[in-house]
Amino acid sequence: MARKKKKIKEISNEEMIEKLAEKGLSKREIAEFLEINETTFDRNYGSFYTKGRKTLKMKLREKQIDIAMNGNPAMLIWLGKVYLGQKDSDIQDESFEIIVKRSVISG
Repeated sequence: MARKKKKIKEISNEEMIEKLAEKGLSKREIAEFLEINETTFDRNYGSFYTKGRKTLKMKLREKQIDIAMNGNPAMLIWLGKVYLGQKDSDIQDESFEIIVKRSVISG
């Protein structure tokens, strides 16, 4: 008895472009793969590329937040700076300044 043939899902150029953009490929890389120039790519497929890149950004942001919420201090600090406007501050420590001056003068 012969085995049933599997149906292979055909993917359109538009779907493929969204998926490749979502994987981080540049416009130039995708255009070269399709063997068209970048201007033609932009004109015919630019919106699909943009949609894929937006999906990539959304997934990256979601992953970064997950990592931060699982206790990664570096990611917590970075996201605090990005989303909450937090920043490193230059705290002037007068006692440190005096110690440094004494050691330089005494030295």
